[in-house]
Amino acid sequence: MKLRFYLLHAIFVVYLYVLVRIILFKGHGIDLSYLADQLLATLHDPYRIVRQMELGNVVPFYEIKRAMESGTGHGYLNVFGNIAIFAPFGLIRGMLGTGKGMTIFSAAMGSLFLSLTLEWLQAVFVIGSFDVDDMVLNTCGGLMGYLLYRLMDQARQSFCRSPVGAAESITPTRTI
Repeated sequence: MKLRFYLLHAIFVVYLYVLVRIILFKGHGIDLSYLADQLLATLHDPYRIVRQMELGNVVPFYEIKRAMESGTGHGYLNVFGNIAIFAPFGLIRGMLGTGKGMTIFSAAMGSLFLSLTLEWLQAVFVIGSFDVDDMVLNTCGGLMGYLLYRLMDQARQSFCRSPVGAAESITPTRTI
């Protein structure tokens, strides 16, 4: 049981690392000196965050609608990629939250909080654009991952649970 605990936590940490590399650094290496320079520039001129927010999307469903109407591969990749990249978050959170009162609400709030944090960091470090639609899609992905966990958990419980008395009902009674 402890091995499962440590393995799940290790997988979760690796997933979060990969998530940060993809969302904040677009798959490139993490350059801490660049981040430090960006943070110092933002601390020197906090209005940079406001400018980044103005360049981003704060209108819910605007970018989703635009991407779906464009019908391009890039648009679909943006929409479905934002969902897919957060599905493991919900799945792993469900596995880690077993027996701790994990609910669909807490899965949604966890996904929303992580997504908001990543969007905010993009604005603070000026390394991407803030997009409220990314938060919507990421939250949906986290929920889908959590619901997948619940579905798999229910299937496992149904499969592993044998009905009481099932053996007697299929065993013929012996009469003499």
